[in-house]
Amino acid sequence: MHKKILIGLVLAALAVPEMCPAEQAVDLFNGKDLTGWVQRGGKAKYTVENGEIVGTTVLDTPNSFLCTEKTYGNFIFECDFKVDPRLNSGVQFRSECFDEPASVEWKGKMIKFPAGRVHGYQYEIDPDPAKDRWWTGGIYDEGRRLWLNPTKTGPDGKAFTDEGRKLFKQGDWNHVRIEAVGDSIKTYLNGTLRTELKDSLTLRGFFGLQVHNIGKEKDKAGIQVHYRNLKITELAATATAATNTLTDAEKAAGWQLLWDGKTTAGWLSAKSENFPAHGWSMKDGVLTVHENGGEESADGGDIITRQRYTNFELMADFKITPGANSGIKYFVQPALSPIDKKTGQPTAVGSAIGLEFQILDDARHPDAKLGRDGDRTMGSLYDLIPAASSKQPNPIGEWNTAHIVVHGSHVEHWLNGQKVVEYERGSPAFRALVAQSKYKDIPGFGEWHDGHILLQEHGNEVSFQNIKLRELPAN
Repeated sequence: MHKKILIGLVLAALAVPEMCPAEQAVDLFNGKDLTGWVQRGGKAKYTVENGEIVGTTVLDTPNSFLCTEKTYGNFIFECDFKVDPRLNSGVQFRSECFDEPASVEWKGKMIKFPAGRVHGYQYEIDPDPAKDRWWTGGIYDEGRRLWLNPTKTGPDGKAFTDEGRKLFKQGDWNHVRIEAVGDSIKTYLNGTLRTELKDSLTLRGFFGLQVHNIGKEKDKAGIQVHYRNLKITELAATATAATNTLTDAEKAAGWQLLWDGKTTAGWLSAKSENFPAHGWSMKDGVLTVHENGGEESADGGDIITRQRYTNFELMADFKITPGANSGIKYFVQPALSPIDKKTGQPTAVGSAIGLEFQILDDARHPDAKLGRDGDRTMGSLYDLIPAASSKQPNPIGEWNTAHIVVHGSHVEHWLNGQKVVEYERGSPAFRALVAQSKYKDIPGFGEWHDGHILLQEHGNEVSFQNIKLRELPAN
């Protein structure tokens, strides 16, 4: 589906999702070097020239992508490009790339990705007059489902081509605009709407500037695509969608709410078969653990999911108060005794055992200075691996997003769209870290086949919402 829009201030304003004052465009490219970017896929050359990112083709290499190190969920992205008419290209968004083979289920079908394969949504750049297709601004699902809009067999392909031929500025700069809000995606070329669709196979990912492979075509060696003025306006999740809900597209992608926003369904105490009678509250779609003076699991105690999980993606928004300590644990084993935080020995009172995405006020809570090398700070794998020093937690009292990916032995922690921890469960490096930690006396720590998800009570007020998970197929 596509349609034209008039170019004017009034209609342009209507086309923009509502933004709060704090949401403003920032540069994705500093105009000087490729700081904040990493190359994936093939070996095309990327350079910086005259304040532009220039991609140059190389013979006999796969599709190449210059990707942002950070990931983004809801946003308005804009840039300009100029491309040799012989070179197909594109801008990846909400895209992914894994170090190990992976797969995802979509509408009953399994889609597999080899290690190192960039996959995700692509804003198509299609300038070839010889091909005469002109699908720039269409959405191609790189490495997954291929064309989403238009489709090769769809009735709108010819109209899309006719419009694209008129809009595209051959040999000149063209303007890209991508709006992604929840499952709603819109693309524009030079101010005109090209694609509008609903899809949520991935709701967050990196951007990537593509140099398409040219195989062995020697006449195409050394041709270029130029990008400039790359800007993004991030949109607050709470401003774009109702909290604690899933769209039909999210459901189709396998996401499920772990908390319905209203009841205790699906959760229980880590110590009993009932939800805690006190220490936790639910109000206005927010789940809050209360202040009790900073004691660990001394009031209502931790809560865990009734179900156990093995391979999954977990996302949750959390908000802390000054000096707060909490955590999101996974592979939780409630049958194991809690351990003393200083000695590592079994104790009657304490948090259930599992791997932990640490939630902490790094500036005020003393735990930030304990452990080793900051491995008890926000986003860290608690007491094992410190979060990246480049992490960007939001100010106290504002919502943050935790994203945990577990696929076989491979685990990632993401904080507000940035990967801050990555490790392999059961690897020699992981076992060496465990041997130095408070968990050293727990046999096979962190290598369990499955476990519960846990929200921790650590005696400080912390709030949660939008807790969702999708199970991933085994390797």
